Amino acid sequence: MCSCEGPRWGWGHCAPTPILLLSLLSAAPFGLLGEETRQVSLEVIPDQVGTPQNLLHIRAVGTNSTLHYVWSSLGPPAVLLVATNTPYSNLSVNWSRLLSPEPDGGLMVLPKDSIQFSSALVFTRLFEFDSTNTSDAAAKPPGKPYPPYSLAEFSWNNITDSLDPATLSATFRGHLRHDPARAFANGSLVFRVQAFSRSGRAAQPPHLLHTMDTCQLEVALVGASPRGNRSIFGLEVATLGQGPDCPSMLEQQSINDEYAPAVFQLDQLLWGSLPTGFVQWRPVAFSQEKGNRESSLPCQASPLYPTLVYFLPQSPIVRAFFGSQDNFCAFNLTFGTSTGPGYWDQYYLSWSMLLGMGTPPVDALSLLVLGIMAVALGTPGFVLLAGGLFLLLGPKRHSEYQPIN
Repeated sequence: MCSCEGPRWGWGHCAPTPILLLSLLSAAPFGLLGEETRQVSLEVIPDQVGTPQNLLHIRAVGTNSTLHYVWSSLGPPAVLLVATNTPYSNLSVNWSRLLSPEPDGGLMVLPKDSIQFSSALVFTRLFEFDSTNTSDAAAKPPGKPYPPYSLAEFSWNNITDSLDPATLSATFRGHLRHDPARAFANGSLVFRVQAFSRSGRAAQPPHLLHTMDTCQLEVALVGASPRGNRSIFGLEVATLGQGPDCPSMLEQQSINDEYAPAVFQLDQLLWGSLPTGFVQWRPVAFSQEKGNRESSLPCQASPLYPTLVYFLPQSPIVRAFFGSQDNFCAFNLTFGTSTGPGYWDQYYLSWSMLLGMGTPPVDALSLLVLGIMAVALGTPGFVLLAGGLFLLLGPKRHSEYQPIN
């Protein structure tokens, strides 16, 4: 671990300790090399009459397993995560049941006995706080709360128009359905989903490390009118626990040396033991579309807490797959502080997370930094060795001293 001055969420400038470096060196190969190659595809599944219903299916097929990510904006935006132990599992949708008031059984992954892991994330509410008179950056809540926006009350674009097979991405763009204050008249809430055909890093900050076992979600609030001069926004996320307990929330230190040599914090949500699902994010958001250090702002996550299902906006796909469940847990994310930067700079806010199943990817040291370390550590030893050899093997100098008889 490394101790340094300044906030833990941003770009630091302290040097990693030897213990951290050794752990990263030992973990890097396993985090970067997947156990198998996967064939990744995504499609929008139409209903029985061919009408797109914003049901996006990402399928990653390996030698002995298949990963399914099912995204939907029926109700609040939600995603199902399902891992099976066969390359032949498929998604089955009963549209008449899924769109009914009782959607139980309307969505299945078959064969059922091949399922090794399953859970869901539901993005339920958008929070807004007035931080005008709040001087404490760590205050919880970060200001006077306005009534939250239920994401079940948003209408969403036809994602077929944004589907891009080349980049394995699609975009859900939502506007508030009943908006008397016209807060979203010129704005939108955007969920951009992307899968990956190979391991690598996202091009945009915070450069999350991805594999073929993962997909990335970028959430952006663009152009919406805030209800205060210095509004801070937040997001409520609900998930299903594996049994009576909530998933675990962990904070880890990791290094991202390819882009900003520093020790970063990496937050993780983990469901149970392997094979498991995970969510990763860096606790940083951005107030400009081209994220950089100047536009970075902290992302604070609350602890997970159990919640009753009737307090949450309901997701039809979660109900269709899991049936009636009451073991929901939720956590809140807030973006920024009253001191800025903030959404008010350009009426823009973005934050990214990585979803996956199996072993979470691990940041590693790049070849450039490994080379610099080798030179930095090897040069003093080489100088000492060369000096010693010179003293031992160098030419002998004869003394000019002459004895006096």
